[in-house]
Amino acid sequence: MTSRDRIFSKVRSALEGVKDKAAYPDYDPAVLNSAPRLAGTLTEAFTRNLTAAGGNRIGSPAELAGFLQQAGLTRGYCDPALMDAIGNTLASHGLTVETVYDRSRYEDYQFGITRASGAIAETGSLILDDALTSDRLAALSPWVHVAALREDEIHRSVPDAIAALGPSRNVLWATGPSKTADVEGILIEGVHGPGEQVAIFI
Repeated sequence: MTSRDRIFSKVRSALEGVKDKAAYPDYDPAVLNSAPRLAGTLTEAFTRNLTAAGGNRIGSPAELAGFLQQAGLTRGYCDPALMDAIGNTLASHGLTVETVYDRSRYEDYQFGITRASGAIAETGSLILDDALTSDRLAALSPWVHVAALREDEIHRSVPDAIAALGPSRNVLWATGPSKTADVEGILIEGVHGPGEQVAIFI
């Protein structure tokens, strides 16, 4: 048993007695005024707010292939369930697309394509969880993360997204690329995760 396996074994043992998640804190959704950020359809609002957060919405797999080729990013991972919808098009454009994420070669993957479980129009956030994300590291370690979702999975607001949280214990809201300003207040992108966050509808 590796040290990683031992750590996760201890975590699983500690969680065995936890039957339910803690209750969410009470809040009044009426006090949240997000109307200015929600003009237009949910798709339009999500796209606008994703872009404002530094993210990028791409309209089709062929457009995604061009985006990756222009950036010189030719090797990556695609969730096997998304090969028909996205991965095969990338491969037909000459990109190398793998469907098994080899963690020992994490530096080889320039892009990662995984499933998002939803999005939030109000903030432009993508919702990733372990229930639908084929490999969480594939969403966090490549320079470009492409989150694939359906338009009917966009939630209007943060309270709506909270109310719709599923049973997954690990949920991540990604609002644009990874950012930090810890060092002398200088904003740097791509330090703790992807430097490019892309959304594509399937």
